[in-house]
Amino acid sequence: MQLSKMFVLNMGMLITIAYLASVLYKYIVIRTSSRVKQVSSVFVLIFAGWISTVFGFQLNNEVVFDLRYVPLIVAVLSYRQPYSVIIIGVGIGLSRLTFGITDATIAAVINMSLLGLLCAGLNIWMRRSSYRLIMKGIIVTVIVNVVNSVNIALVGVIPATYFFSHIMPYTLPVGILLSLVFAFILRDFQNEQNRILLIQSTNQLLSLQKEELQKAQIVLEERAKQLMIASQYKSEFLANMSHELRTPLNSVINFAQMISENAESMDQEDIVRFASMIDQSGQELLRLINDILDLSKVEAGRLDIVLEDISLNQLIEDAMNHFQLVAEKKGIELVLEKKYGLPDTIWSDPQRVQQILRNLMSNAIKFTSKGKVTLTVSTKRAKQVGNESHWLVFSVQDTGIGIPEDKHHSIFEAFQQADGSISRKFGGTGLGLSISRDLARLLGGSIELDSAEGKGSTFDLWLPLTVKK
Repeated sequence: MQLSKMFVLNMGMLITIAYLASVLYKYIVIRTSSRVKQVSSVFVLIFAGWISTVFGFQLNNEVVFDLRYVPLIVAVLSYRQPYSVIIIGVGIGLSRLTFGITDATIAAVINMSLLGLLCAGLNIWMRRSSYRLIMKGIIVTVIVNVVNSVNIALVGVIPATYFFSHIMPYTLPVGILLSLVFAFILRDFQNEQNRILLIQSTNQLLSLQKEELQKAQIVLEERAKQLMIASQYKSEFLANMSHELRTPLNSVINFAQMISENAESMDQEDIVRFASMIDQSGQELLRLINDILDLSKVEAGRLDIVLEDISLNQLIEDAMNHFQLVAEKKGIELVLEKKYGLPDTIWSDPQRVQQILRNLMSNAIKFTSKGKVTLTVSTKRAKQVGNESHWLVFSVQDTGIGIPEDKHHSIFEAFQQADGSISRKFGGTGLGLSISRDLARLLGGSIELDSAEGKGSTFDLWLPLTVKK
């Protein structure tokens, strides 16, 4: 009867320790690393085995009966590392030495160490067995209780015949029963803890998803805003384009009509002058159409690049000659600066390089009312992905109206200009810089901008100095 009361008392203490450990884990240990959690659980189980000994049944001055092996059963059911189970068994056995070193305490160390090895083997078997968890728990509990009783009879200080006949008939069934009860109680604790962890994990996941949804909403709102702005720009572009196309087209039609109706009465000089105006208007109309076609080809990835040797001097001379007369008519000085060390030729697409330079110089002259436009040609070195590369740089600098810093990016987008009113004041479709940027990328280079409102602008065209292939 005393043994049964002692076992029930042991069970109460183990349940109390399990509850306190659960609370400690929930509020403190859960925030620590996995290593700390592992070490903490090992110490708790060893402590639980020691507490069982403290409140065990004192048969005599040396012999104590208790449920110190129950934490080992818990370790078998809970751990995935067999060595942890062995440490717990040996640790519980060594904790018995705190009551003094006697034959009984040494026997307890041997018994718990042997049980630790046995439970490590059972732990491996559990992970490989296909039985249901409840069946594996029952098998482990029965084996540990039986082996514990046999060890006590063989290595303990109580005579084996007396133990088998007077003690084991009470301790073995009660131990098995209480071990199973505690194992299921602990299993319920673990399930509850797992549910709490699952809820916390779900809440964290929901919180992250909420944040992601908020970010996605912000992105969608920003994209909707960009689409609205793009739609506005395209509307302005269509209005500008209709004006830009209509102006040279009307000139062609009007001058052609005048020549057709008054050919007999007009002087040859007037006919030549009107024909020249028709040619200029036709060229302007063709340039606008080519810009639109180039933009559509770039966006569709169908613009062909034809690389060949280009005479650098001829390229620069053509660009300067093309705008010399326009600059003089506007009263603007057109300046060329050639730095030392320029190559004789470059390997690129002459048509596309000339197109970019003309776009940049045309914009510089258009937006400059007084002062000068300078074309500077130089070579530079710059690092890209850890490698130093050689570049040919065409810098087009003007003393015009400049560009606000917040518009530096938007002016390179199709259909956009720094100010919607610019097209009405200066003319143009807003395609030149977008096409030039895309062409520069296709040629392996880039366009950089340095500008401030009211202080002029500098556009740098960077082209790689590559070797002919």
